[in-house]
Amino acid sequence: MDRKILKTLLNYLIILAGGFIYAVGFQFFMYPNAIVSGGITGIAMILNTFTGFPVGMMVIILNIPLFAISWRHFGLDFMLGSLAGVAISSVFVDLLATTGIVLTDEPMLGAVIGGVIKGAGLGAIYYVGATTGGIDIVAKMLRQRYSQINFGTMILIMDSLIIVIYAAVLGNYESAMYSVIAMFVVSKVIDLVLYGFDTSSLCYIISENSEDLIQSIISGPIQRGVTILEGEGAYSHRQKHVIMCVIKRNQIAQLRRLVKSIDENAFFIVADVKNVFGKGFESISEIR
Repeated sequence: MDRKILKTLLNYLIILAGGFIYAVGFQFFMYPNAIVSGGITGIAMILNTFTGFPVGMMVIILNIPLFAISWRHFGLDFMLGSLAGVAISSVFVDLLATTGIVLTDEPMLGAVIGGVIKGAGLGAIYYVGATTGGIDIVAKMLRQRYSQINFGTMILIMDSLIIVIYAAVLGNYESAMYSVIAMFVVSKVIDLVLYGFDTSSLCYIISENSEDLIQSIISGPIQRGVTILEGEGAYSHRQKHVIMCVIKRNQIAQLRRLVKSIDENAFFIVADVKNVFGKGFESISEIR
């Protein structure tokens, strides 16, 4: 079988699984506890309160104009994947609603456990480049302009606006507060699925023995690449080398001991970073 076709089939299987997981989190945990899902689904829940119209079907109807926009901006493949995402998740939501199953009537459990499950399902769908429609499409458009904001964070911001509207329209402020908790959990799980557990560290080292440190980092047990930046002391105006390298978090203690063994007076800065691509880290070809 052609590799491209096989990859496409795998992506749709992931969308199918993600849509089901999303529906479980929403229908068995969040919806029974009046926890607003945010986005188009949140709007559908508000309309469902007044009309009784099925949430899943309402989501599909509200998504029609957004899919027309997504076709123009992102092309046919994205639109088809997202259409599959919204159709599958909406169908599963309405199917699971017929079971009458409620796994908890405790709002906090519904918010936290439902948020974890829903976030895992959404993360799987986003991972293959699709969405579940609604504000996911808007978030993808905005992230093209504001790429420094994580996808999950972007969705959290817009979902929060829907929750505020929900509280204002229905006056159910307690449910809105639980919904904020759920949306926070969802956004963190989405980022976890998309970006993983591993957070690398960016290190800057300023030392009088920079040459020895560079050789030890490159050739020693850490074996990481090093970039040399030219720096100047603001007070002394002396030219100095600033060593910059990216390491795994579990290598921080090892690098700290190495720096200490060579220069106890070195200036050592460590900052957490995400999305490190290149040799020794995630392949650049895996960016989605």
